[in-house]
Amino acid sequence: MKLLIFKTNIENRLKARKVNSIFAYSPKIFEWSIDMEDIDNVLRVEADDHSSEREIIEMVSTCGLQCEALPD
Repeated sequence: MKLLIFKTNIENRLKARKVNSIFAYSPKIFEWSIDMEDIDNVLRVEADDHSSEREIIEMVSTCGLQCEALPD
C-alpha cells in the first residue's frame, strides 16, 4: 500500500461527493480523505502499490476538478 498526496480544488462537500463517486468503485483505492481546512485542500489517497499519481490525477480530472501531486 502507498500513500499519495495531492493539492486540489475540492473545497466543499459537493465536489467531494463527485470524487467519491469514482473512488468508491476503484479496487485500487483503499481509503481517501480531503482536508478542506488546509489552503491546498489536500487529498490523501491510500492505494495499492501499483497505483500512480498520474492515475489518481486522471480520476479526479474526470470529475472536472483540479489535482496535482505534492512533493514528499
